[in-house]
Amino acid sequence: MITRDALKERETDFLLAYIEDGQLVMEPFCHCGAALDESYRCPECNRPCECRFVACADPQAMAVVEKLISGNPRFRGFDLSLLDD
Repeated sequence: MITRDALKERETDFLLAYIEDGQLVMEPFCHCGAALDESYRCPECNRPCECRFVACADPQAMAVVEKLISGNPRFRGFDLSLLDD
């Protein structure tokens, strides 16, 4: 498990993954905690972010993300953990 504070301390940009209406949703965040838009440029830090870490809100989301990482070449090299919020 990982906390948002730990991600901030490690300066790790991340995708927050959760299940909504039966679908996986992944929202990008800067390590400072600011939500990112489709440009992935932080509105607070004004820096480009690279989200290669997935913080999963629950075990169900984590199971789906694990399948993505293992089965989709676009997600190779991503890391993940349950989010302890």
